[in-house]
Amino acid sequence: MEIAKDWLTVTDICDYMGVSPFVVTSQLRTGVLPAVKFGREWRVSRQDFEDWINRQRGEAAARAERFT
Repeated sequence: MEIAKDWLTVTDICDYMGVSPFVVTSQLRTGVLPAVKFGREWRVSRQDFEDWINRQRGEAAARAERFT
């Protein structure tokens, strides 16, 4: 994944993932996706986002293996 920024906004993640802001903010509010909040704005470390994506891929692959 090539993202030049060190800190990502909700919009950055929405654009990259092709999902709505509701989906992203729900993950942020529940703590599933690590982030910090500055006032009313969420920011996600690029490294945390990349780590989270890779964990999600690994979990999905593990689930798929159980069903094959």
